[in-house]
Amino acid sequence: MKTSLQSWLRNRWLVQHKPNSQEISNLFAISDRDLHACNTKNLPADWPFAIAYNATLQAATAALAAAGYRASRESHHHRVIQSLEFTLAPERKMIDTFDTFRKKRNISSYDLAGSVSDKEAKEMYELARKNHPTLLAHTTHP
Repeated sequence: MKTSLQSWLRNRWLVQHKPNSQEISNLFAISDRDLHACNTKNLPADWPFAIAYNATLQAATAALAAAGYRASRESHHHRVIQSLEFTLAPERKMIDTFDTFRKKRNISSYDLAGSVSDKEAKEMYELARKNHPTLLAHTTHP
């Protein structure tokens, strides 16, 4: 059986959700704010990395909401990231990179300060910046 958002719903990985346009706008406003904040000078690499990660996560959450779903609490970030396959269908490499950065953000946020390099922070920012217009263009506002 081919995986779909409907099968995720049956597995209780998602819940049905009817967003309003204000909710979608708010998620994109958070994403915009975070993209701008990534350029704050003199922050340890962990912070711009986490901020860029959040910018991308909020935009992906908007895409999932626009499709009529919300990720369940268990494995929330993982589900939002993997749902991009169904909501926007980007290249698999983008989803895999984003998921790798999810794991890296977890480590830097909860286990080990200073574990993100400047190069990784820049890569996360570039992923957020390059995919933000794509998310905006493909997400229909309810």
